[in-house]
Parts: sequence; structure tokens; C-alpha cells
Amino acid sequence: MNAQQINDTLTTDIPQEAFDWYDEYAHGDIDRRTFLKRLSAIGLTAAAVSGGLIPNYALAEQVSFNDADIKATYATYPSPGAFAEGRGYLVTPTDVKPGTPAVLVVHENRGLNPYIKDVARRLAKQGYIAFAPDILHSLGGYPGNDDEGRSMQKSLDRAKVELDFIHAAKFLKNHPLSSDKLGVVGFCFGGYICNMLAAREPELLSAVVPYYGTPAKKAFIKNIKAPLLLQFAELDKRVNGSWPDYETQLKAIKANYKAYVYKGVNHGFHNDSTARYNQVEAELSWDRTLDFFKKHLV
Repeated sequence: MNAQQINDTLTTDIPQEAFDWYDEYAHGDIDRRTFLKRLSAIGLTAAAVSGGLIPNYALAEQVSFNDADIKATYATYPSPGAFAEGRGYLVTPTDVKPGTPAVLVVHENRGLNPYIKDVARRLAKQGYIAFAPDILHSLGGYPGNDDEGRSMQKSLDRAKVELDFIHAAKFLKNHPLSSDKLGVVGFCFGGYICNMLAAREPELLSAVVPYYGTPAKKAFIKNIKAPLLLQFAELDKRVNGSWPDYETQLKAIKANYKAYVYKGVNHGFHNDSTARYNQVEAELSWDRTLDFFKKHLV
């Protein structure tokens, strides 16, 4: 069975409300006790839904780290004013040459998990230098499970977190093998970081792809220069609620943007390690992402 078939089997009896509540729990809007209480009210237990809602990272490997076409390693970068030193997963094509375009890959609100590493490998397989920072490096790195990762990331100073990703983008932009073209793709919290980087560091980026990400602070949006490809999930009420105002501001500055809303899918639909994964829409969105990067980075 492939990832989609496994996820379909796990989610057959899980109602949409449970996905919505899990999204609230995963993003800190409700606590675990409230989440479990709501499940109980509709006759569900944590055990009954855990297989459908908790990531299974065994499914999240489309490109092996042993793939002959890529080279995967780690790199550190200076992060003054933030956490002193940052660290991330650096993946290049095996035959990488100077002048290769680069893409920063930004994780969700739980650190550098296996799914995000795989996204970096997918990009390297397509010929890009890909770098995926782990914002939890100063705390010992991604702990191996998402609940602990979320708690760790939540404990970090938000201003320092944003500054660290700015330093990561500058590190990649100035990498000796990198061209002057830098893209960024991020998911959930990483989608917000994409929007933030576009607004706060407009000269750094040549292409920006936020997946279900909220906008940067209003004061910075006027600075956006890079083309934007914004990817949204139709059932993602939390993030989608911020889009109308964001789009109004993008129109006001005549930003170069394109937004897609993928029908019938939840927040996180691109993540093939969870039951929210939708193979058809995920692959469509990824094809659009690759086309977008090819247009603006190559």
C-alpha cells in the first residue's frame, strides 16, 4: 500500500471535526485536555484517532538519503542576535557546480522532522541546493516526536526565531556553490516564515512558496518584491481567514502573486506522513511549485 492508501484506511471513520480540533491543538489554540474532551463528546478516543492524526514518518520518504543523484549532509551558520549558531540539513545534487540555484525549506512548528528533510531531498533531486534549518538546534535539535518538538519550539523567543531564519536565508544565498537566485518554500509555520522573509528581506529572495501560511505583519507587507505562489487548503479555516486581507494588501502594492485553493483538503495536505495527505492535490501543488521555481530561479 502507498502512503495515500494507508492514510485513507486510517481516516475512514474520523469526522472532519476531529481534523479541525487537531489543527487547533497542534497550533496551540486549545490544550490537549480540551482536544481529548471534544473527541470524547463525539464518541472518539485518542487511541481511535491517533493512527489517523499523528504523523507516521515511515511514510515520508520519496527520495532516499542514499539516492545516487544527491548528497545529504549538515551545515552550521552564524546566527548573531538569535541563537548564536544555526544548523540545518544541506542537500545538493551529486554533481553540483558553482552557480546552482538554491531553495530554503522551512519546517512546521515542531522542528526539522523527517518529512521536511525529504522535501529538501526532493528539491536536490530536481537540481537545487536545498537547505532545511532546524530552529530547535539550540535546544538539542528535533527530539524525534512532534508533541515534544512543538513544546520546544513554542519555548523559543519568536523574534529570535525569525531572525535565525533570516540568517539561514543569508547563509544559503551566500553559499559558495549558490547562484544569486534564492527561493523559499515552507509549510504551516514555515509558510508564515516564507511570507515574513518576503516582507522583511525583499532583496534576498527570487521566488516564495508558502503552503498554508499566515501573512507577515502588516507594516512589512508593503516591502514585498519577490513573486509569490501561495498554496491553500479549502478546509483550513484558521489560515484561510487571514487570506482576504492579505490579498487586498498584495493587490495594493501590485505584487506578483498567484494563489491556489485545493478543494476538499485539510491544512497539511502536502505532508505524506499524516492522514491529511491528499496525493492528487499534493502532487498538483508540488508540480506547480517546481514550475514556479524553474521559472524564477533557473
